[in-house]
Amino acid sequence: MFYLYLGTLVAAVTTFIIRLFPYIALSNKKELPLFIQYLSVQLPRAIMVILVVYCVKHISFMKTPYGLPEIACIIFVAVLHKWKHNTLLSIFVPTVIYMVLIQNFS
Repeated sequence: MFYLYLGTLVAAVTTFIIRLFPYIALSNKKELPLFIQYLSVQLPRAIMVILVVYCVKHISFMKTPYGLPEIACIIFVAVLHKWKHNTLLSIFVPTVIYMVLIQNFS
């Protein structure tokens, strides 16, 4: 039981140090380095592309429903987010629509 507590403590301290490191490393700088600024702009976009590809990699376009629920919801997410700029709305509403579409197409 001691090792379980020790392992949890080590994991917690390590996580805390890793999370604290950027604040310590960049605390005395008035402006972030250009590379960090570039990453802050490009990384969210890259992560979204990776998530979309991951979500649609198993779609079969050769059998019913031909990927229509997934494609419809991807388009719906893009349009809704562009229109409202609300992340929670862009997550929950298309999820509900996808579930309804899957139940009706299957």
